[in-house]
Amino acid sequence: MDPYSGRHQELDSVMGTVTRIPRLTCADGFSEWKFRIESYIKMAHPKVWCCMMRGPVKITFTLNDEAKTVVEKAVEDYTDGDFEMVELDQKALAVLNMALTPEIAQGFREYTDAKSL
Repeated sequence: MDPYSGRHQELDSVMGTVTRIPRLTCADGFSEWKFRIESYIKMAHPKVWCCMMRGPVKITFTLNDEAKTVVEKAVEDYTDGDFEMVELDQKALAVLNMALTPEIAQGFREYTDAKSL
């Protein structure tokens, strides 16, 4: 067995590859990880990156055109397109959570959307 293969796998996990998300393993490496995770997400999941920058979507509808009253739509009234937008928000949060080691992720459990995380 190649003596370097274990080290290469560990490095791939931290640095990331085309198919493997870069992991934040310690706070000291945050600036490098931030650069790498942004690059990875833009390449692998461009719609997720846009979602992260935009923030979580609120599914609404106009109740009264004249008064311009906008209210949040009930989940049972969501269209397929509405569900796709919500799922994209959930995927964005999941991608970031998967990029954190369990020790680091533990400190961020209260965040419910990718933009705030």
